[in-house]
Amino acid sequence: MAMTAPELRWTRVAAQLHDALASASAPLCTYVYDLEALRRHAAATAHSLPPGFELFYAIKANSDLPILQTLAPLAHGFEISSGGELAWVREHFAEVPLIFSGPGKTDAELASALDLGVEALHVESLHELERLAWFARERGVTAPVLLRVNLAIEGLQATTLMMGGRPTPFGIAGDQLPACLAWLRAHPEIRLRGFHFHLMSHQLDAAAHLRLLDAYLQQVRRWRAEYGLDTLDQVNVGGGIGVNYREPERQFDWAAFAAGLPALSEQRDGLTVRFECGRYITAFCGYYAMEVIDVKHAFDRAFVVACGGTHHFRTPYAQGHSHPFRVLPVESWRYPFSRPGVSDARVSVVGQLCTPKDILAQDTPVDSVRAGDMVVFPYAGAYAWHISHHDFLRHPHPRHCYLPAEDADAAA
Repeated sequence: MAMTAPELRWTRVAAQLHDALASASAPLCTYVYDLEALRRHAAATAHSLPPGFELFYAIKANSDLPILQTLAPLAHGFEISSGGELAWVREHFAEVPLIFSGPGKTDAELASALDLGVEALHVESLHELERLAWFARERGVTAPVLLRVNLAIEGLQATTLMMGGRPTPFGIAGDQLPACLAWLRAHPEIRLRGFHFHLMSHQLDAAAHLRLLDAYLQQVRRWRAEYGLDTLDQVNVGGGIGVNYREPERQFDWAAFAAGLPALSEQRDGLTVRFECGRYITAFCGYYAMEVIDVKHAFDRAFVVACGGTHHFRTPYAQGHSHPFRVLPVESWRYPFSRPGVSDARVSVVGQLCTPKDILAQDTPVDSVRAGDMVVFPYAGAYAWHISHHDFLRHPHPRHCYLPAEDADAAA
């Protein structure tokens, strides 16, 4: 099934923003999440996977409850990376399959993972294995694990965010793997289910990602033969698929990627291959909208000063890009004096923080923008609100609006 980047449903979002403006008593700042767009995109992504491949959602990208409720019926499970995420998910989803990844797991997190029925823990070091075994023995249970391996791959194509293939704090270095496997043979309280690889994020090249998965699976095949690992049942290949904020019309070619997966099945040797995608699943459903407070000039530059900023929407600063945006004209004007604005100009959109780094978009052409209009940033559904320093200067938090998903049966 062919699939393109999800539709940005501006009409629906714009209507929601106009309604919100009509009831706002102060300049408006809000997130809007289109849950129907999310449902369609996640369903198409999951359904495009061939047999033997599973999609888990990495909730670190966006753990809002309406997001998780939309995704729970569509994904094979959730990936979590902290005790807080574990508690949050289990409070609302008692039975959803969970995998627990991430460095620096505390004793309390390891114990809770065993107590709350995590399907597998992705272990980052021999010391973490030893601590987990201690808790498993105390409880008289067997702990299911994947070993996260920082694998050196010849010719690895780098992205803008690398977690492996070089010295990093993530995973077990490849040369330490034999010692971990030897230790496991003497500790039946740990069940080795497979391996976890997550060497990079922000991957935009579908062909390169297929080659990376092929390298993972070939390596697992060699390890199984070398160490007699006959009981493995899965390989987790991480997430890492990026969103192209700089050139939104050139997104990761998921259709080509999914079409290339069946050819990798020979390398699976019967193992299930799991993805744990976050950004690629939710980024497209979210919008961050700010009401323009002022339009001003400094030397030869025009600045659009809006209600909000990087303390709400850190994505542009975190990714080092000028985020695309759209101006939503608002004709009402509350003041008796003239309305500042510019036409046919290049502008930088900034927020309210006392730092010159509070920039969301730089030197971007606009037809027109005025105080009282809205600037709307798409691709704001992942690593946006959830990675931001919310309480810097103690500005009010933005609203969060969720446009409901349609009934799945009726929409089919």
